[in-house]
Amino acid sequence: MTLGLRLLSLRATVAVDPDQLGRPGERVQPKLGHMESGRYQQFPDDIAAVLRACGAQQPAIDRLTTLAGRADSRSWWAPWANVVPDWFRTYVGLEGLADGAFVFESMVIPGLLQTEAYAQALTLGTGFVRPDHAERFVSFRQARARRLTDEDSPLTLHAVIGEAALRLRVNGDETRRAQLVHLVTMSELPNVTVQVLRPEDGPHAAGAIGKFVVLEFGHVRPIAYSELLDGAMYVQDPDGVRTYSMVGDNLRQVALSPADSRALIRELAGAE
Repeated sequence: MTLGLRLLSLRATVAVDPDQLGRPGERVQPKLGHMESGRYQQFPDDIAAVLRACGAQQPAIDRLTTLAGRADSRSWWAPWANVVPDWFRTYVGLEGLADGAFVFESMVIPGLLQTEAYAQALTLGTGFVRPDHAERFVSFRQARARRLTDEDSPLTLHAVIGEAALRLRVNGDETRRAQLVHLVTMSELPNVTVQVLRPEDGPHAAGAIGKFVVLEFGHVRPIAYSELLDGAMYVQDPDGVRTYSMVGDNLRQVALSPADSRALIRELAGAE
């Protein structure tokens, strides 16, 4: 549904006649209607053809075809197709389409805010990624993070991070300090907000919840995402998503303010 509505919105914006999207004599309207309704599976090649006819740039084509479940040779994440599990490809596609994201991480720095060295050490330390795939997996994570600094369509990110994540020793103090300095730098971007949640700040609604993300979209309702050990749970039911959003609101209220959080991160990094 998310993909279909994005296609419909783009085509309406540029006012492209459906007959211009197919070959001479081809009936495009029924097929296009199925794609935009979201009731049937959409195929990457069909999506790419519509987007190119609407004048979409390659990054937008990449994000939409990713959500359809396959990367072609031109997609930005094609080089990592064999190291990214299928259940995570869906999330990457949704993240690429989202306008905003709220993320809660209690024990590690969120992936979009990680340095390469930190991500490398963390990936090797978990044991879930084969050693010979670790470097490519990290480079994939870094490629995703470029969305935060995308000049055309930057992702608005609000991250609440447990203080334990700031103190976690990952490959020695040097890597940890460099990660904290990077976190401060990222928190100064106009589209990135970082808050730190400390034990002394008191109880909060995420006490029994691990990492979760709420993705916001411009034309469709939000989606919540929570990772499991070998998969993920996607919540689309409005009541379920509302629960995650309420937890996020509670975390924002309990955690340190963005300014105080930045000061604490600087202190832990040993910066002036």
